[in-house]
Amino acid sequence: MADPGATAVKSSAQQHVISVLVANHPGVLARVAGLFARRGYNIESLAVSITDKPDMSRMTIVVGGDESVLEQITKQLNKLIEVVRVADYSDGPAVERELGLIKVNAEPKNRGEILQIVEVFRGRVIDMSDRTFVIEVTGSADKLDKVAELLGTYGIREMVRTGAIAMARGARTA
Repeated sequence: MADPGATAVKSSAQQHVISVLVANHPGVLARVAGLFARRGYNIESLAVSITDKPDMSRMTIVVGGDESVLEQITKQLNKLIEVVRVADYSDGPAVERELGLIKVNAEPKNRGEILQIVEVFRGRVIDMSDRTFVIEVTGSADKLDKVAELLGTYGIREMVRTGAIAMARGARTA
């Protein structure tokens, strides 16, 4: 059964989710980021982690631009020695997730309402003090935006988000 919280990555003329499989060597992240900076492309989100193979890392990069920008970025990435594979998840079905941690004011009179919002969005309170909750939420960027909007009425003290991570659905790999 499909995860109802999983969302397909939407193809857009303005935003692309790119997966870059690279050799896990020092300096690779700097070279990839430098490539974007030299070309004047803004990285909207970047998540990097080791894969199931210790000598490989996966970068999930969200970048804005039209198809010609995406084509240029892909060509330039493929020229880097450490790059093994580049995949644009706009081409097929994929699952995208983001993690957010939100520290919100939680006065005793508002705690029940805040907990209802958290429950509706399948989040969870992972820390609490006498005046705040730290809430963990995973899902699409739109979902995290909506949770933040609703919790904003109580006063968000701090928020951090991972940026998108994505994976192709089915047998396809990147």
